Amino acid sequence: MPPSSACPAAPFALELSGLRKSFDRPAVDGLDLTVRAGEFYALLGPNGAGKTTTLRMVAGLMRPDAGSVRVCGIDALADPIGAKRLVAWVSDEPMIYDKLTPLEYLEFVAGLWGMEAADAEREARGLIARLGLDAEADRRCEGLSKGTRQKVALAGALVHHPRLIILDEPLTGLDAGAARIVKDVLISRVRSGATVILTTHILEVAERMAERIGLIAAGRLIAEGTLDELRRHSGRGGSSLEEVFLALVEGPPGLAA
Repeated sequence: MPPSSACPAAPFALELSGLRKSFDRPAVDGLDLTVRAGEFYALLGPNGAGKTTTLRMVAGLMRPDAGSVRVCGIDALADPIGAKRLVAWVSDEPMIYDKLTPLEYLEFVAGLWGMEAADAEREARGLIARLGLDAEADRRCEGLSKGTRQKVALAGALVHHPRLIILDEPLTGLDAGAARIVKDVLISRVRSGATVILTTHILEVAERMAERIGLIAAGRLIAEGTLDELRRHSGRGGSSLEEVFLALVEGPPGLAA
């Protein structure tokens, strides 16, 4: 049986407090954010808002200048290995081994997580079937399309049943059918107790899938809640997420305070 996806004894999958990261200018500027365990959360914002930088710090790929990161109750800065065991990261650019086939790649990744060979093969074949990769299972990844490579990268992230799944523009390069399959797989993981944090510029995806939505601009959280709560906050009852997003992120000063 796969390990439980829930965060044991931790009501929150992610807790960020005073998170800061600067390059030439502040990219993340005192960000406070809490995501509940078992939640599908969308983190949205314009280009340069700090979304990817934030998620890279959560995934342990970048160290913050200040602030704290807790993953399922674990201090990710004090115990980065413990936190990384619970996290999967998928970027918009698939990062896989070109000389391996999808099946070989998934079994290899599962082995890195210490899974038994029989369990690794079962999980790998299950994900290949679920993501519609059967026809490509034994082809080298170097010959696959970007959309197919993206599905392989997602499968590699999910093979060890992570408790926190971080997805940065995961639908890039996918056609409508493939995107639907990926969305179904993610919703299934949330229903089993995992937590998903998603960034996307396709606001209809966030509107349909996310239980809560956070809007970030200039490295700060400017609004958060369900779509109905954001509608009330923006004064645009019944509006689409796109209209709410534009009102809060690009509206008059003070509207998103």
